[in-house]
Amino acid sequence: MKHQFGFISSLFLCGIGLLSPIDSIAQESALKGDLAVAQDTIRIFEDKIILNDATQTYPQFKVGGVFQARYLDNFKRGVDINGLHYGDVEGTNNSFEIKRMRVSMNAKVTENLEVVALVNLADFKSDPKTKVLENAYAKYTLNRYLQFTVGQFRPLFGMEETYPVDVVKSIDYSNSYYMFGDNGWTSFQVGAAITGSVDLGPIPMSYGVSVTNGNGKNKTDNDDGKHYSSRLLFNVDAKHKINVGVSGGIGEVQRQTVYAVGAEATAFFPMGDRWSIDFQLEAKQGTNHQLYYTQPVDQRIGEVDDYLMKSFYVLPNIRYELGKKRLQTIEFACRYEYLDGSAHLNSNGRQSWVPMVSLEFLKNYGARLQVGMQIDNYKMNIEGTKSYNSNLAFIQFQCRLQ
Repeated sequence: MKHQFGFISSLFLCGIGLLSPIDSIAQESALKGDLAVAQDTIRIFEDKIILNDATQTYPQFKVGGVFQARYLDNFKRGVDINGLHYGDVEGTNNSFEIKRMRVSMNAKVTENLEVVALVNLADFKSDPKTKVLENAYAKYTLNRYLQFTVGQFRPLFGMEETYPVDVVKSIDYSNSYYMFGDNGWTSFQVGAAITGSVDLGPIPMSYGVSVTNGNGKNKTDNDDGKHYSSRLLFNVDAKHKINVGVSGGIGEVQRQTVYAVGAEATAFFPMGDRWSIDFQLEAKQGTNHQLYYTQPVDQRIGEVDDYLMKSFYVLPNIRYELGKKRLQTIEFACRYEYLDGSAHLNSNGRQSWVPMVSLEFLKNYGARLQVGMQIDNYKMNIEGTKSYNSNLAFIQFQCRLQ
């Protein structure tokens, strides 16, 4: 399988190299009137792409980013801002923090070929060796049915992979997003992907298939095993933005087979001219091989298949449009999440409630203030660990670099 994947990767890269000059020639011909191609607007997951736009010239460059600073205060005495129970010894209950200082560069080399880079400068506050660089990939759009991506990107698994953190309806991604990221299914991974969009009768469907190393960002593979994941998203109702999706993946870690599956749904309902409510739901399950392999050999119980992670969350968000010059909207959200990193062995489920009020000063969350609390309750508190009840209050200001 190793040699076969290497051969496929070589063909993939050669194809990108061959398609780029062909694409440039085609664009020049189209601009000269030698080739009449109709303009096409497509949507693949959360990306809106315009093909065959004769009014544009290339290359194009766009610089962006997002700044997030927050104040944290854990109201649970004896528990620090990271959720660690410290008991009677010294700990940090409150602190200011720079959560993210992201800077991005998007270069459209031709109409169909783009290169994307994203760094998080806030990661310099700790060991930056496998941090800082987040996105680093090239994407070639052949047509609405076929896109190729190679480099470091977020693979195709779950709804949280398809939009940036600055538009999340809560304070951050879900807890399960980070746990599945530690296991190679979400967050930034190195590999290749194919995406596209097709219409199933009146229902548009986005699809994606990705192959990654599965061991995190800025890393080469360490065991020759790969993660193969896929996602299908069906736009069931455009008016109410009802989308239903499924994800699945299989991989090999230390010559052991691992898997992950997920299901998702979103909906949006206007309530008059100013009020609206939207929902997000997602459930996931998979092998927690990261927990298995980080334990000492003599402390492991059973096999890697016995370590199972399960999660579910629902996120309702009520939005009120003010339309004022300095205050666009007010939002009220409360995410509920259940997460168990070892559902079959020593289960200790975690329930999280995140009530939050958000004030939007610029459209599309360009400037935003979020105030709320993350309330974590474990089935069983374990002293001296992060498996301990916590009440973390937060105030976060966000500003996007346009």
